[in-house]
Amino acid sequence: MSDPRAHQLIARLVPQGSRVLDLGCGDGAFLDLLQRERGCTGYGVEIADGNVLNCVRRGVDVIQLNLDEGLALFDDASFDVVLQIDTLQHLRNAEVMLRETARVGRIGIVAFPNFAHWPNRISVARGRMPVTRSLPYQWYDTPNIRVGTFKDFQDLAHKNRLHVLDAFGLQEGREVRWLPNARASTAVFKFERMR
Repeated sequence: MSDPRAHQLIARLVPQGSRVLDLGCGDGAFLDLLQRERGCTGYGVEIADGNVLNCVRRGVDVIQLNLDEGLALFDDASFDVVLQIDTLQHLRNAEVMLRETARVGRIGIVAFPNFAHWPNRISVARGRMPVTRSLPYQWYDTPNIRVGTFKDFQDLAHKNRLHVLDAFGLQEGREVRWLPNARASTAVFKFERMR
């Protein structure tokens, strides 16, 4: 997700001065924004060599790690916020990583392409996999190994005893709260582990 307006909307969910772990941080741009504008500290986790180098160039502390191997090197509640922005759909162990997010952080924030967005539904009804701004790949070359919807995540959160603190969609840099499952290309959730 490279839309600056979307980054600003998600950044509002992160409390000022939080200790943050950004899973799949890419080039570190979002964590850099959180450090500059929200006074946050923390680490990014990234696997791609080029992205790790870009994080270092930005001054973002980064750990090179394959998220499919888990987060065993982090203690329980060692971060205020754990982010998965455009990461969940790339993971083989998405449910495990969601539980790990809730274990390692007091708050988790995820954002992922919402497959139930109405243009995607129309594309599938016409017999084609969608190609959109949030799902910009053909079915045969996508890095996404799964697709999900706003409703799917709500069910998964409930199953894993996660309390959703806030949920909304994003569409072209705007917040969508009314019918986000159909009207938003990206789903955003802020959650904590149920006590």
